[in-house]
Amino acid sequence: MLKLTKDFDTIKKKYLDVIKNTPKMKRFAMWDYGKHPTDEMIKDYIDHDEMYVMTEGNDVVGMVAIVMSQDRGYENVHWARILKDDEVSTLHIFAVVPEYRGKYFGLQMLRDAIELSKKAGKKGVRLDVLRSNIPAQLMYEKAGFSYRGMQRLYAENTGWADFCYYEKLFA
Repeated sequence: MLKLTKDFDTIKKKYLDVIKNTPKMKRFAMWDYGKHPTDEMIKDYIDHDEMYVMTEGNDVVGMVAIVMSQDRGYENVHWARILKDDEVSTLHIFAVVPEYRGKYFGLQMLRDAIELSKKAGKKGVRLDVLRSNIPAQLMYEKAGFSYRGMQRLYAENTGWADFCYYEKLFA
């Protein structure tokens, strides 16, 4: 079960572990700590009660920021249903710690994020992912998310890149 965290040091350490120990990180996610994610980004998610972890025993096995509104920039996507920004949640910096991959923690994190969003009265969950991150896209689709289109955008860590958009509606 996902739970809120305020433990910045552990979260930072786990993201650094993900970046350092993910084969093909430069191909799939293109994360570069300090550019994406950043200390400021993580602290902001923590300060706004949006940073969640999944644990197995005392170990953090995954992290995700769940923002209870839609991001700017999402208005240009051809969503299945037009919803107000405050009617959806968005997922960010979704990661499973390398030694826990392949054990379905990612799918469970997505299910938990959906349930948290439902309990908050949202009508759906949306997210974006690099087009090159095929493993993540397959996981999102397996969790019932629908592909809704692509945009070419500039980001500090990727330069110009294609981002795919997914949503899971439930109301």
